[in-house]
Amino acid sequence: MLFRVALAVAVLVIFVYGLVDVIRTDARLTRGISKPAWIIVMIVLPVIGAILWLLMGRPRNTPPARRAYSGPTAPDDDPDFLRNLEVRRRKQAEAARLKKLKDDLEAKADDGPAGAGPDSTGDADTHDTGDVK
Repeated sequence: MLFRVALAVAVLVIFVYGLVDVIRTDARLTRGISKPAWIIVMIVLPVIGAILWLLMGRPRNTPPARRAYSGPTAPDDDPDFLRNLEVRRRKQAEAARLKKLKDDLEAKADDGPAGAGPDSTGDADTHDTGDVK
């Protein structure tokens, strides 16, 4: 009885390990038949499929597949971030330059024409009511 349970557990462990290994293996690295075909063989023939996978289908002499992180590790390593930072800096500088020009233009418009006082309308004769005799 104990032998049967141990045998069933061993079969289950071999099957699960083989199936997970097939699923995690890159499809380009499988040997013999395609990856979907290996999965079907593993499901139809659990023990024989797992043994065949481990002996014939599994890639050899390849390091374990690592998930390559394609993004930069820090913002200052990201060329897009740096490019956007430079564009933002240029836009802010241009906005500041335009604001300064606008303020200068408004200041000149508030002062009126150069050298003219408050009575620059040309109506100096209408304010003089006294006659010179």
